[in-house]
Formats: sequence, C-alpha cells, structure tokens
Amino acid sequence: MKLVIGNKNYSSWSMRPWVLAKGLGIGFEEVMLRFDFSEGSPFYQALAAHTPAGKVPVLIEDDGFAVWDTLAIAEYLAERHPEAGVWPRDARLRARARSLCAEMHSGFGQLRTHCPMNIEADLRAKGAELMAAEAGLRKDLARVCELLENALSASGGPFLFGDFGAADAFYAPVAMRIRTYGLPVPAAVGAYVDRLAAAPGVRDWITQALAEHDFIADDEPYRTAPSQA
Repeated sequence: MKLVIGNKNYSSWSMRPWVLAKGLGIGFEEVMLRFDFSEGSPFYQALAAHTPAGKVPVLIEDDGFAVWDTLAIAEYLAERHPEAGVWPRDARLRARARSLCAEMHSGFGQLRTHCPMNIEADLRAKGAELMAAEAGLRKDLARVCELLENALSASGGPFLFGDFGAADAFYAPVAMRIRTYGLPVPAAVGAYVDRLAAAPGVRDWITQALAEHDFIADDEPYRTAPSQA
C-alpha cells in the first residue's frame, strides 16, 4: 500500500492520512511529489497516473486500486484495519468524531485562506496582524476552539476522543497553524496542541517537514525566504 503526498511543510491535506496511519501503526510506503502548480508540471504528470482528481493525498493498493480524498482514505483505513482504532468504538462517539472531521473537511475557509499551513515558518507577527484585521479568521478560530474544548472535556483526553484517532489527525494541520501563527487559544487547547505535536506520527511529520528545506513560492504568501538556514 502506497500513500502519495505533497511537501510535508505545506500539504495539510496530505498530513491527515499520513499521521493517522503512522500514529496507529498502519504500514504504508510513502510517495512524495514535490509541489509544482504550473501547467503540465512533473507534479501533475505523476499525479495523473494515480487519480483523476489531480490532488494529493492518494492511497494506492498493491493492485493499483486508488482511494483519494482524506475522508475516504480514513474510512478505507478503518475498514481495512478495524483493530487500529481509526474511529471510537462507541457509536455516538464515532458519529461525533466523524462530525468533527466533516466540519473540518468542508469548513473553516477563512482560517485556511489567511493561515496556510507552513510548519517551518515563524509567522507570529503576521498572525497577530491577521487576528486584528480578519473577523472571519477570529470566527473560525473560535469555532475550532469550541469543538476541541468540548471534545476534550467530554473524553478527559489526552486526545479528542481519548486515544489518538482520525479526529486528531484531521485537526493536526490546524494545530500546526496555531503554532506557526501564534494564534491565541485557551489553555486547554494550547495544551492539546502541544500533546498533539508530540504524538507519534505527528512528531515524525514535523521533523521531516523541518528537514525538507524546500521553499515553494506558490505556498508562501507572507515570506520571500525561509526562516531557517
């Protein structure tokens, strides 16, 4: 089984299934395609061999069967590896976890637009500027904090539904944004962000993202050079 992804520093969509599988001990072979959004680029050419959607991530079975879209991949992993704990065992908790993932999957457009994932960057000054200027960003962040606080309060932690699972993987890119942009969050959410960053899978993704040293201008609305040498 292969997982086709984009650059770890930038690709929030790729991060979700990668850290989910890694965190739950589900084995796969990584295929990383460097982002290049120019027409006819090697990125798009290679991706066309795997999915008509033209986007990462894509999960590919040994016989060539492909699953794309992060929610579809999470559900496929849950069906293939029922023992892994992708979703909570309790039916209501499972429904709630899916609700959190679906809301993240389809919402929070202002947060995505104004704070694209960039693990290597230090954009705390920009984050303060954006929070002051963008009401939509403040609204999205407040809703994220509400979801996380409610889930943590109900489960008792350490992760959203007790053990690490799909909901945590889906909110991991938001945790990276909170760190990069220094977004103000309640203490309970900040502590969760720290635990999530240290979790197996997420920690590995961060380490590898920092080691890429691949500055892609199309993904850099706020910088003209990397923060680290």
